[in-house]
Amino acid sequence: MSDTEIPEDDMTASAPQGVGGQLRAAREGKGLTLDQVASETRISKRHIERIEAGEFHELPGRTYAVGFSRTLARAVGLDEGDVVELVRAEMDVEGPSSRYASRRETTFEPGDPSRAPGGKLVWFSIFASAILLIGIFFAARALFMPAAELPSLTEQEAQEREAELAAQRAAEQETTQPIDETGEVVFTAEGEAWVRFSDAQGRVLTERTMSEGDTYTIPADAEGATIITGRPDLLAITIGGRDVPKISEELETVTDVPVSAEALLARGRSAPSVNATPAPQTDGAAT
Repeated sequence: MSDTEIPEDDMTASAPQGVGGQLRAAREGKGLTLDQVASETRISKRHIERIEAGEFHELPGRTYAVGFSRTLARAVGLDEGDVVELVRAEMDVEGPSSRYASRRETTFEPGDPSRAPGGKLVWFSIFASAILLIGIFFAARALFMPAAELPSLTEQEAQEREAELAAQRAAEQETTQPIDETGEVVFTAEGEAWVRFSDAQGRVLTERTMSEGDTYTIPADAEGATIITGRPDLLAITIGGRDVPKISEELETVTDVPVSAEALLARGRSAPSVNATPAPQTDGAAT
């Protein structure tokens, strides 16, 4: 190997690992900071960091992981379809761990003297046997120990119950806190849904078919914003990052439904009727 030749292991180590690494490399290649991408995509910096680290399980849900990754791919110039497929694959299929791969590479094959078990395997077998014997000893001791010597679980159970009640109180306190009516209103598609958002003057803010994970934020300066869609049941809504009820849980056509934070919160409190027309059930794609 010449002095200028790069070892193959070093080349492998320098390549981005996983779809998160590819997104990070693409962002850095375009000279974009996390703050710049967060401002452009309206995705929080914390969520972008988790996606680039491949920690999709830390996101609010699968829909958000797919949608945010699609938006990031668009922002850094990667193919959206390829990125979405890779994200779904990483979430659905867990690859073999490095420990398992190492064990597979060192599997003993009969008739191959060069791969016969070495000293390390012998010492590991001795250690495993010792652990097994210790486990048997303590199991037998617990089995034959007089009932009076068994530790009481009353105190532990009380502590666990107290922790459970504290968690419940914290959850109830969060749900009872009022939602900020000045927060951003964000629609997230849970499937394919056609939408049209307009303002009070009838100007169309956006009209498109949203795919799973796509998001749309109502502009802060839009007055009297409304929505027309045939799949309100596939549109999740958040206000200031807090979940609010969907416009409808049914497959139906809704028209000119106000979507300002104030209007959506009022709907949640009073559950008024909407301008809805039941959509016909078909075997084709949703409108």
